Amino acid sequence: ENDICQRSMDMLQCSSLKKSLLWGVLLVTWEVARGQLRYSVPEEMPKGSFVGDVAKDLGLQLPALQDGGVRIVSEGRTQYFSLHGKTGHLVTAERIDREQLCESVKQCVLRCELVVEGEMKFYGIEVEITDVNDNAPSFREAEIKLKTSETTAPGARFPLPRAHDPDMGQNSLQSYELSGDEHFSLAVQAGPGGDQRPETVVDANDNAPVFSQAEYTVRVPEDVPVGSVLVTVTASDADEGLNGQVKYSLKKITEKASHIFQLDVDMGKISLLRSLDFEAADSYELEVQAHDAGALFDTAKVVISVTDVNDNAPVLTVSSALSEISEGSPSGTVVALLHVQDRDSGTNGEVRCSLDAGVPFRLEKSYEDYYSVVTSRELDREQVSEYNVTVRAADGGSPPLQSSTVLALRVLDVNDNAPVFAQERYSARLAENNAAGASAVADWGQNARVRYRLSEGRVRGAPLSSYVSVQAETGALYALRSFDYEQVRELELWVRAEDGGAPALSSNVSVRLLIVDENDNAPQVLYPPAAPAASLSSGAGWSGVELAPRSSEPGALVAKVVAVDADAGQNAWLSYELAKATEPGLFRVGLHSGEVRTARFPLARDAARHSLVVLVKDHGRPALSATATLSVVLAESVAELLAELGSAADAAAPGEPAGSLTRWLVLAVAAVSCLFLAFLLLLLALRLRRWRREQLLAASSGALRGVPVSHFVGIDGVRAFLQSYSHEVSLTADSRKSQLRFSGASCCDTLPARPLPDECFFDFFVFKSSYVKELVTWL
Repeated sequence: ENDICQRSMDMLQCSSLKKSLLWGVLLVTWEVARGQLRYSVPEEMPKGSFVGDVAKDLGLQLPALQDGGVRIVSEGRTQYFSLHGKTGHLVTAERIDREQLCESVKQCVLRCELVVEGEMKFYGIEVEITDVNDNAPSFREAEIKLKTSETTAPGARFPLPRAHDPDMGQNSLQSYELSGDEHFSLAVQAGPGGDQRPETVVDANDNAPVFSQAEYTVRVPEDVPVGSVLVTVTASDADEGLNGQVKYSLKKITEKASHIFQLDVDMGKISLLRSLDFEAADSYELEVQAHDAGALFDTAKVVISVTDVNDNAPVLTVSSALSEISEGSPSGTVVALLHVQDRDSGTNGEVRCSLDAGVPFRLEKSYEDYYSVVTSRELDREQVSEYNVTVRAADGGSPPLQSSTVLALRVLDVNDNAPVFAQERYSARLAENNAAGASAVADWGQNARVRYRLSEGRVRGAPLSSYVSVQAETGALYALRSFDYEQVRELELWVRAEDGGAPALSSNVSVRLLIVDENDNAPQVLYPPAAPAASLSSGAGWSGVELAPRSSEPGALVAKVVAVDADAGQNAWLSYELAKATEPGLFRVGLHSGEVRTARFPLARDAARHSLVVLVKDHGRPALSATATLSVVLAESVAELLAELGSAADAAAPGEPAGSLTRWLVLAVAAVSCLFLAFLLLLLALRLRRWRREQLLAASSGALRGVPVSHFVGIDGVRAFLQSYSHEVSLTADSRKSQLRFSGASCCDTLPARPLPDECFFDFFVFKSSYVKELVTWL
């Protein structure tokens, strides 16, 4: 107070200032209870002048102030106040001129906010700038010339220009005085608004101009175009001639208004020179004078009210914000402090703030236009690790204007979750014959803080770790050896994931590694068997003989090629085709069954002996194949068959005595006869047994109940019976000895002969049981 009084111009002002300061202290006490501070200081205080004890009023600790945790944020570009870090006092940062900031405004208030970083709080501060009588009244023109006739009667009035004082209240213009003069006196009249109008009196004509209204009032929007006529004032004069011609002029207008409005001296039209701004000034008062040629005049007041237009978008200011927050922070944690303001007024200045939907944050209004962004629930970094929260502010205009700001917030991890695999169970496919080190599984959902390891186990007696390994950082699974589908078709293993927390958390996942088959096995022919090497070296290339009657009809079954493939799937699907034949067109092979059948009736010109090469091929990529060679003899009788075989033997071993062959054939037939008789006796015994066990009699009607499973091989889901013919016998012979074997119930292959190197032989031949009786009769 003393400093202020020392700079005061008189004691009356000092007393007034003390009273205002006292009221300011009382006002501060009341405003602190509302959550904001309010101070009052006079204008023109030097920089660094005391405004208020913020630390004391808010109960702040000085160490927090000195650490920079508390700061002042002011509205607008100019910072008029600052916080003294050592004392906690709010001081002026610039000299403040009330008339420059708040022209024609009765109460001049500057606002700022105090942000407490550590507590994520802020307090509003309002500082009222009181007026100081620092401006003297002044006339726009320092010298005015008035003309009067010497015959002017006493009492005539002369209008005088008004003085202007930008101060307010008692500090503004109070009165006019006229220096001593015996011919003139000063008369001051009160205008419609209580303002003073100084005059002297003179009148050369008897009628003065008269305005149609004592006061003109007009309301215009702030976006009215430049050049528009805002209002037209009119005055009339009852005189004629020059005394009746009225001119208009502005007698009272501020410096600022003189650059905005223009008056047409002849028409009385007031037009716009520059764009209006409601936020700069919402009303203007002008005084227009109408005078005639004889210096008679009348005065009218013009009030131009500016209405607001929604031409200012809301402004969002982030006073303080966190960039990181722990996922364990409780609900209600403050992450940002915001201030929003709109320079428009009324509905256009009413701002609504909002956040994006679906974010775990909410807005809380502190007071007036201050907001806090707080968490609405606990955060989970494992679900969302970063947030870009958009805060939007929209005013109530039509159409509304809006603005937004984005708060970037990173969620810090707390070790509250064990590693979780993306799937409950993993399954991968690995082609067999893979190269060592091939990758099998690599999609775990990698995390640099998670390490993977393989749970130990055994496969075919060997450690699991000798088959596969897992990369510790990425969890990629690698094969350590080449797999064979025919040996190992799948691996079951467990992988453990462990994080780097303290204590560490872990989880397991099951992995099934399937070995995918490749076509690495060629088909294997089971029937007919391959020819022995001895027979090939001796020149006899037939490994067996199939009998086909010359009277066979087209489609008659001659033989069946049986083959298997160790692969799986389509790699094991087999197809058969006739690759080579002695007589093309006489025989055909079933594509999927491998059955060799006659394609047409045998003709007399057809050769008796035929060699067929059957190609067996799988469906792999690339396809693998094998061949089977069949020997077929066309014969109607056993004699014809034996004759054909004999001629073949003679051709194979020239010079061999025919009696030796006959002897061996007789022995073979005798053996066959004995076996046939034994078979009849066995059949009779079985009949007797069935008769004794009538309760067990059941016609099998073709069912293969007594056939061992080993007689079947799976090809394309169909089991092929490998026993060539249950009602056929096989016979082999050479030049010195002969063997005869009857194909029993478990026989599936023909019996190849083992001839000596210097002997010629017949490989073997097959004939049906219906020819046994004919063979015996012929012998």
